[in-house]
Amino acid sequence: MIAHGTSPAITPLEPIANNGFWPEINPNEFREEERVHNVTPPRIRQSLRAAVADINRQLASYQYEQQESGRTTIDEVPIEPWQSPGDLQLLYLRAVYAQAQADLLERYRDASATGKGDERGEAKDLAADDYRADARWAIAELTGRNHTTVELI
Repeated sequence: MIAHGTSPAITPLEPIANNGFWPEINPNEFREEERVHNVTPPRIRQSLRAAVADINRQLASYQYEQQESGRTTIDEVPIEPWQSPGDLQLLYLRAVYAQAQADLLERYRDASATGKGDERGEAKDLAADDYRADARWAIAELTGRNHTTVELI
């Protein structure tokens, strides 16, 4: 039994710098919001940095359009009447966090050779796919696109 408050303190992580348009990433907030307390700090940083690179690549055209319109940061992008202040930053962080979480789930897949361990690994793969879908939805919301595009063939 472990008494409350006696677990080792978690070392705070330094923020991850971004490209100036998008907000910096606070790994401590990611750790709390996504409940990834058992992941090592270097692994959290690596997953978040890879997620930032991937999401920034996916949003490169959007960022370029905004900067061409004279908006130097996401804070300067006007929001829709139905949005609240900070929604665009929230959607960006959601995309980054979801992408990082998908990466962590795949990397920390159960290595057990038992059937039960294999089932848990498959469940983690499905959860990783769900997180990737969450990232795509957040990007679609941020850029004003629909979540799904359907065409009649």
